[in-house]
Amino acid sequence: MERILEQLPRFLSQRNLVLLAEAAGMTLAMTAAGCLIGFLLAFVIVYLRQTPGRWALPVRLACIAYVEIFRRIPFLVIIYLVLFTIPLVLRDASLFVIAVVSICIYATAYISEIIRGGIESVPRQQVEAAATMNLGRPQTTLWVVLPQAMPVIVPPAVAFGVSFIKDTALVSQIGMFELTFRGKELNNQGYSAVLVFGTIAFVYFLMSWPLNLWGQYLEKRLAAPRSQRRRRTLRQP
Repeated sequence: MERILEQLPRFLSQRNLVLLAEAAGMTLAMTAAGCLIGFLLAFVIVYLRQTPGRWALPVRLACIAYVEIFRRIPFLVIIYLVLFTIPLVLRDASLFVIAVVSICIYATAYISEIIRGGIESVPRQQVEAAATMNLGRPQTTLWVVLPQAMPVIVPPAVAFGVSFIKDTALVSQIGMFELTFRGKELNNQGYSAVLVFGTIAFVYFLMSWPLNLWGQYLEKRLAAPRSQRRRRTLRQP
C-alpha cells in the first residue's frame, strides 16, 4: 500500500492519463467497428442460410459450417489466424485492421445465431400472409419479418457487444495499443501491478456500464410495443 500511495501522483500524470484515454478510445473503436460490420454480415449469413430450394443447399451448408466452426474457435486463435493469413490479401495491413477483421469474424458467427432466433420468433403466418400479397422474399424480410424480429434481436446483440469490450484485451497479444497493452507497458515501467491493472479494470467498467444501461433501456423500450400488442389481443372478444 505504501508503494501504491508513493507512485499514485506519478501514475496519474497527464501523460499517463492521455495514454489510457487513447487506449480506451482504441478499444471502443475496435469493438464498434468489428461488431457493427459483424452485425451486417450476420444478416447476410442468416438470409443465405434460410434460402429455400435444392440449388441453395451448398450455400446453406457453407453458412452453417461458418457459424459452427467460428463459434467453437477461441477468439485468440482467430486473431492469430488473421494475423498470419491477412498478408495474402493485404500486404501492409495495420494491427487495427487485423483486430477489426478478427472481431468481425467472431461477431458474425455469434450474432447470426441471435438474428436467426429473432427471425424464427416471427409467426409463420406473417410470412404466408406476405406471400399471398405477392411480396417477394427480400420484401417480406425487409418489411414484414425484420420489424417484428428487431425487438428480439437488438437487446442480446447489444449485450454481446458490451461483453465483447472485455474480450478485446486479447488483441494485446499481437501488440495492439489498446487498454490492456498500455497497462502492461505501465507495469513494465515499474508501476505497481495492483495500481495499474486496478485502474485498467476501472476503465473497463466505465466503458461497459453506460453501454449496459443503454442495452437495458433498449430492451424495455422495444419490449413495450410487443406487450401492448399482446394486451390488445387478449382484450378482443
